[in-house]
Amino acid sequence: MSIEWANSVDLHLDLDAAGGRRQALEQALREAIRSGRLAPQTRLPSTRALAAGLHLARNTVAAAYEQLTAEGYLSARVGSGTEVAGAPLRSAPAAPPAAPAAPRFDLRPGSPEVGTFPVDAWLRATRRALAAAPVSAFDYGDPRGRPELRAALATYLGRARGVLADPEHMIICSGYVQALGLLARTVGGPFAMEDPGLPFHREVVRHHGAEVLALPVDDLGARTDLLGRDGLAPARAAVLTPAHQYPMGVTLHPARRRAAVAWAAAHDALVIEDDYDGEFRYDRQPVGALQAMSPEHVVYVGTAAKTLGPALRLAWLVLPERLVAPLAAAKRLADLHTETIGQLALADLIGTHDYDRHVRSCRLNYRRRRDLLIDRLGRRHQLHGIAAGMHALISLPPGGPTESEVVANAAARGLAVGALGPHRHHPTPAAAPGLIIGYATPSRASYPAAVDILARTLHGL
Repeated sequence: MSIEWANSVDLHLDLDAAGGRRQALEQALREAIRSGRLAPQTRLPSTRALAAGLHLARNTVAAAYEQLTAEGYLSARVGSGTEVAGAPLRSAPAAPPAAPAAPRFDLRPGSPEVGTFPVDAWLRATRRALAAAPVSAFDYGDPRGRPELRAALATYLGRARGVLADPEHMIICSGYVQALGLLARTVGGPFAMEDPGLPFHREVVRHHGAEVLALPVDDLGARTDLLGRDGLAPARAAVLTPAHQYPMGVTLHPARRRAAVAWAAAHDALVIEDDYDGEFRYDRQPVGALQAMSPEHVVYVGTAAKTLGPALRLAWLVLPERLVAPLAAAKRLADLHTETIGQLALADLIGTHDYDRHVRSCRLNYRRRRDLLIDRLGRRHQLHGIAAGMHALISLPPGGPTESEVVANAAARGLAVGALGPHRHHPTPAAAPGLIIGYATPSRASYPAAVDILARTLHGL
C-alpha cells in the first residue's frame, strides 16, 4: 500500500513482507531518504497522522521513527516533530579524479593570447548587429550560415588572403573541428594528412569514417610531389597547412603548391587548405592562399579561433561549387545551423574594420614575442618556423636528453612545453627530437619570465 502526504512524497509499503509491519515501514522510509525523494530537513507526519493514514498502530510508527533516528536517518526535537536528518545517508559518490595542476607558465602551442579578445569592440558590434537584424535572424536559419557573415568574409578573405570567395559557395561552421569532420564524412577517405601534424585532427578524420595516410613534411613543406604515388595513391583528399605548417613551421614551396593542385585536378581529388594562422606573418607580406590557384579543387578553411579566441566557435569553408549542396546537407544534419548572434557580430566587426585593426594589433604583439624568443634562445639553439604564426620549433641536440626528459625538466620548473614526437604518425626513437613552443598563450606580463625559464631549461643541452 502507499500513502501520500502534503509534500507529495509517495511512501510505498509492502505490509505482507517478512519481518512485520514495523520493518516494512522502516525500509520504506530508508529507501525514500536514500533515493532523495525525502530531502534533508523534510518534516515527517506525526506518529498519530502517519499511523492513521497507513492503518497501523501508533506504537509501530513510533518504534520505526525511533529506530531510524538511532541510525541517523531522522532527527527528532521536542516541540518540532520529526524530520529527515541534515544530509541523506546514501552511498558517497566516488570522488572525481583530481584535475592536473595548471602549470605556472604555459608555452604549449595551439592557443592565442585570449586576454586580447576585443571585448569593447565585440560589445559594440553585437549591439549594432542585434539592432539591425531582421526578426527572421532569430529563427532557424540556413545551414550555410548568415548571409551577412558570408558576404563580409568573402570581401575580407579576398583582400587579406587572396581567396576567390563567392558567398553562395561558403558554409559557416561551429569551429574548424566541425568543418574537418563534415568534409571527412562527405568527401570520404582516405585523407592524406601531414606528418608530423596535429594528432587530434587525425582522430577527427578517423572518427568520421575516413582512413588517414601519412604525407611526409620536409624543409620545403608537405611532400605533395608524392601524392598519387605508392602508399598515397588511394588518397581522395589532402589536408595541408601551406602558409605555416604545423608543427614544423615551414611554408609550402611554390613547386609543392603547384604539385598539390595538379594532383587534385588529375585525380578528381581535393586539397583542404587549413589557414589557421595565415594572417600572422612577420618578415614579409603574407603568403596568398592556395585556394586561388584552383578554386574548384581546393577547399579553404579559416577560423576565428586564433585571431579572436577559441571560445568563439566560428569557422568558414570556401567550397568548390559541386560540394556546396552535399556539405550544406551534412551541416543541417549535424546541428541544423551555427548559432546566429556570433555570426552577426563578427560580420559587423569585419564590416567596420575593427577586425582588421585587431588582427594588426595581434600581429604586432606576436612579432614582439617572437623577437624576444629569438633574442633569448636564437644564439644557442636552432629555431624553426619563426617567420610566421604563433609557435616555433626548437631542435634538440642528438644524443642529449630526450624530449620526454626535457619536457619533465621544464614541468619541474613550472613550465609546460610541447614535444614534437607525439605529432608524428608513427613516432620512433630515431626521429629528430624537438620542442614546440607556443609563444602566444601566456599573458603579456608573464611571457618574459616563461621564456627565461625555457632558456634555463635548455641550458647545457
